[in-house]
Amino acid sequence: MPKIIFTSRYLRDAPPAQLENYVRYVSTREGVEKVEGSRQNLPSTAQQKDLIRQIVRGFPSAKEMLEYTDFLLRPTMGNASEFISCALEQNADLIGSRENYVDYIANRPRVERLGEHGLFTDAGKAVVLKQVQEEAAAHKGPVWTHVISLRREDAARLGYDSAAQWMALLRSKRAMLCKHMKIDSANLRWYAAFHNEGHHPHVHLMVYSAKDNDGYLTERSIEAMRSELAHDIFRQDFAHIYEKQNQARTDLKKGAADAVREMMDALRRSTVASAEIEKMMVRLAERLQNTGGKKVYGYLKRDVKNLVDRIVDELAKEEKVDALYQAWGKWQDEILSTYQNSAPPLPPLSTQPQFKSLKNMVIAEAVRLGSGNFIFEDVAVADQEEPEGGERLFLDGAELSDGEGAADLFPEDAPDWFPENVPDWPMEDADRTEEFGGRAEEIGSPGDAGGSPVFYAEWTKDYKLARQYLYGLGNTVQDFAKARSLFWQEAEAGNALAMHDLGRMCADGLGQDADQDAAQEWYAKALEAFHGAEKKAKERKRPYLQYRIGKMYAAGLGTGQDYGAAARWLAQAAGAGHKYAQYSLAGLYRRGQGVAQDDVQAFLLYGRSAEKGNPYADHELAKMYRDGIGTQKDGTQAGAHFQDAFDGFLHLEEKSGDDRLQYRLGQMLHTGTGTEKDDAAAADYWERAAKLGNVHAQYALGKLWLENGSGNTAQAVRWITKAAEAGNAAAQYTLGKLCLSGEIVEKDAARAVELFTLSAGQGNEYASYRLGRMYLSGEDIPRDEREAVRWLTLSAEKGNQYAQYTLGKLYLTGEDIPKDVEKAVCWL
Repeated sequence: MPKIIFTSRYLRDAPPAQLENYVRYVSTREGVEKVEGSRQNLPSTAQQKDLIRQIVRGFPSAKEMLEYTDFLLRPTMGNASEFISCALEQNADLIGSRENYVDYIANRPRVERLGEHGLFTDAGKAVVLKQVQEEAAAHKGPVWTHVISLRREDAARLGYDSAAQWMALLRSKRAMLCKHMKIDSANLRWYAAFHNEGHHPHVHLMVYSAKDNDGYLTERSIEAMRSELAHDIFRQDFAHIYEKQNQARTDLKKGAADAVREMMDALRRSTVASAEIEKMMVRLAERLQNTGGKKVYGYLKRDVKNLVDRIVDELAKEEKVDALYQAWGKWQDEILSTYQNSAPPLPPLSTQPQFKSLKNMVIAEAVRLGSGNFIFEDVAVADQEEPEGGERLFLDGAELSDGEGAADLFPEDAPDWFPENVPDWPMEDADRTEEFGGRAEEIGSPGDAGGSPVFYAEWTKDYKLARQYLYGLGNTVQDFAKARSLFWQEAEAGNALAMHDLGRMCADGLGQDADQDAAQEWYAKALEAFHGAEKKAKERKRPYLQYRIGKMYAAGLGTGQDYGAAARWLAQAAGAGHKYAQYSLAGLYRRGQGVAQDDVQAFLLYGRSAEKGNPYADHELAKMYRDGIGTQKDGTQAGAHFQDAFDGFLHLEEKSGDDRLQYRLGQMLHTGTGTEKDDAAAADYWERAAKLGNVHAQYALGKLWLENGSGNTAQAVRWITKAAEAGNAAAQYTLGKLCLSGEIVEKDAARAVELFTLSAGQGNEYASYRLGRMYLSGEDIPRDEREAVRWLTLSAEKGNQYAQYTLGKLYLTGEDIPKDVEKAVCWL
């Protein structure tokens, strides 16, 4: 039985008719009153047992109560009375009206009063009982009722046997409620009361949104809130458990390493006990000999990864490894059992992200098995093909992996199109005023003195309609011409948002040929307009405009790229609590752009942004937890934040149809990050984004279709070509390989060199390596040792191991360039 019980459900205006007589019956039966004194240890009465059976039938969730467990363990009169009373109390929301429920949790016996009643809410906010009752009764949307219950001994030991401690905890969890219940912070309403029951002190928590029909709650969110509360309440207990679990993790890794070494020694002596492992290791060694790229799990093809997984799972059957894995799992269960009824069975060892290093250990042994030891000859690693699955893409100047963790393949951007509180659109009421809409008169009007331009950033009716045409939202058919026309009208009137979108259409070639010069002209107008609007904006609008200005300086849109200016503007918006500004500023701290590099500060800013429901921040937090950057490694937290990120991206994409979100969702579905792997769904999202001009999606879709044959090959090449022409370095490299091989497109070595050169110019180490090898071999282009060394050096300086090895061999032998043993040793 868990140590903390957290239940959640809707509060309804009235109970079902058939429940009324039942409630009246059980509430007047003998046994409802508390049994005090010496009678409490006597066996429960027949009437009490009958009542309990009726309660469990009427309220099945009562079986999860701590009081019910106590009664099953010791069916005394006292425990029966405790369960009956608490079961009726915790189902009071189903019994009467909302007014009575508010009054009940505020005034019932044993509530710890904070004046006239026991209700409390945010710090500094007075609670008038009658006002809360009326507000709750009049609310047309859902009202959630949560009950959080502890055992008396745990509550006393941890300090949660008083209203003050619960008040401090719940006031600190405002962001948790907003995030998991999908309620904006400005609209969140919550009230709680602490009931100091004898066996199980508990809190009633009532939550709703000031905006009717706003917010929703899923089973996953309930579980996440239960977990977060448990981790806070039982923090001191968990610290001890984590220490023990970390030691168990270390022991398992060491034990598995020993087992692999023993297995490999036995394999070399042909005395291995497991014929299955022997067969799989030999097969893996053969595959790795014919696989280019880094010999690490994340860079391998899926079928090779599957083979590694099977070997790890077979290894887990070894008696010592199994015992160590079970020992680690016991500590994991100890944590989960604090807030779950039962811990799930241990999954296969290969699926545990905390033990990914075991996979790379198996791979390293298979490499040694296949090569004996390092052999210095032409067939060695330097002459292998570069990795087919491990090319790195270069998006927005960041180097990102296409292997494991390929969810990192996202541009570092938060949505420009989605202000904090813009309602779902297309809007049914076109005259409705937006958070960043309203009327232009708020920030100026065409009749302002001086005749200076009037700028604003406003989600007007025509602007929203233009966005619908741009993205093809709802029942609106995508029409770039109509979108451009409406954006133009809005831009002429001074709308900075429309100017920015016109720049984007020019840059991405939406409905026209791509024109970067025209795009920068529109971006420059948009930046000027954002500055003008920011100067006159009301306080609540200013952070959003500051955020947009900061983003343009960071990206160099309409101005020279200026990270210092970006940081200053973003810091102003972040200080006002703007969640996307906090996210973008965190990225600057993470990369040391415009501010001193600081991973801890980045982690804190991402955390604040994620607490406000920003899925982009959830995604970055997940990576930092996964990699132990700015915080300790925590696979559980990483997984949870990846899931939150995927759910959040899905929710935002449904509202916007934004191609960048479609690209992200496709990538997460392709890699199974935060969701189940689904290449068909990934291709669907990528195709939608590709049609909107997203070059990353064009490349990803084309590459996927070529790899798995699921799409039209000619169209796949066209998508990759389009992305390459738009300047995508990975697409240029891939198209270059296609031109060089001549298998899908006509062979054209000159075109391949041109594409490799363009890609290498953007920092693609594989393109540089391929150019170096081409100039060195002289097979498809004239041999040129000087050019070969130049390109190989560029690749080697970026850490490419194949280029480093080739250079080392060249300098050591002195066949094509002057011999230089010192450089040879350095590169090797």
